[in-house]
Amino acid sequence: MESRPVVGPLVVGVDGSDASLTALDWAVDEAVRHRLPLRIVHASLWERYEGVVPSWSTDRPEGQVLAQNIAGTAEERARRRAPGLAVTADVLAEDAATALLREGQEAALLVVGSRGRGELADLLLGSVGLVVAARAHGPVVVVRGDRHGLEARHQRVLLGVGDHDVDAPAVRFAFREAAARDAELDVVRAWRRPAHEPVDHPLMTGESGVYFEHRASELLDKALEAAANEYPDVRLRRSTVEGSAHRALTDRSAAADLLVVGARRRDRHIGLELGRVAHRALHHASCPVAVVPRHHSAPPEGEER
Repeated sequence: MESRPVVGPLVVGVDGSDASLTALDWAVDEAVRHRLPLRIVHASLWERYEGVVPSWSTDRPEGQVLAQNIAGTAEERARRRAPGLAVTADVLAEDAATALLREGQEAALLVVGSRGRGELADLLLGSVGLVVAARAHGPVVVVRGDRHGLEARHQRVLLGVGDHDVDAPAVRFAFREAAARDAELDVVRAWRRPAHEPVDHPLMTGESGVYFEHRASELLDKALEAAANEYPDVRLRRSTVEGSAHRALTDRSAAADLLVVGARRRDRHIGLELGRVAHRALHHASCPVAVVPRHHSAPPEGEER
């Protein structure tokens, strides 16, 4: 089976902060890796304050100068890092989250930093990154973590597989990333014993944990089957672990270059849509985190979700 090509540019949001410059560098490398054009966007509402400049003045408003300098400096930085890369940069007169969500509609990938300008240094994840990761139509990478993960030194992509991830977009995204990086794909499926085990269950003979672990392993194989056939050269490491998925993934992220998690999106849903695993990863992972949505129709009002 042929792999469906990635279409659209790679879009990265910048605001001049150190975190956004780190995200820019990561995005440049990712664009080169996938042979994608890079689109740099800086969102600024400086026009709201343009009226404070005297009408006779020939000077540009300070906000406009700052916005254009941020975008121009980012474009120059990207070109120096990858001279042959197709790069464009724009200033958008919108708030950052709105601009990035709109840009992400046509993007192959949307990249943001873990914090923005003016946000407290001890914030685990900035407000813009959280909103974008929780609402974007397509894949989002929040760039965070230590130097080894940011520089892809581990040669490993980490994927968390949940209950609804059979042939899911997150699974295919992880395989595609592993193939492009010539990296090992470390796939984790967590399982738990139920709080009240049905002791008379016909399949539970002996240690019940064996049953639940075997079931998790079967679900993991089913989730990976189609993508593994599509990417037969990707080196796979499968693991089933007892306990919480978010803890297992954040622990393993210290030895990964990218953590991939899925997120369910419901049509017409208003609000943030991030599961516990994705939310925890975005705040605590030691490497960049890719949130890959899976869209499904919301049931009519009154029906069980």
